[in-house]
Amino acid sequence: MDVEVRAVAKYVRMSPRKVKLVVDMVRGKGVNEALTMLKYSTKAAARPVAKVIESAAANAEENYGLSSDELYIAQISADEGPTLKRGRIGARARFKPILKRSTHITVVLESLGEAV
Repeated sequence: MDVEVRAVAKYVRMSPRKVKLVVDMVRGKGVNEALTMLKYSTKAAARPVAKVIESAAANAEENYGLSSDELYIAQISADEGPTLKRGRIGARARFKPILKRSTHITVVLESLGEAV
């Protein structure tokens, strides 16, 4: 039984570079351990990453009857989403670009029994 449970959060208004620091911290961990780490993390990206992991765990419980105790994070990624291009007027009437980046966070959970 090869079950992959996915959850995706799109257009998260945070730089992918900042989110990847948090994503790398929880990759390969169990779901409960990862959520505990994120709860006490000081990074702003911890909250959206935790929401996606909770969503994937809820999908596993609802669709496949799997408990969050037996799940681990098989794959997790923070990919670049669309960038909003804004700007300000600088000195001598020059245009100073402000790039408001977004991120797509993807989580794939698998059962611990399949890791063997």
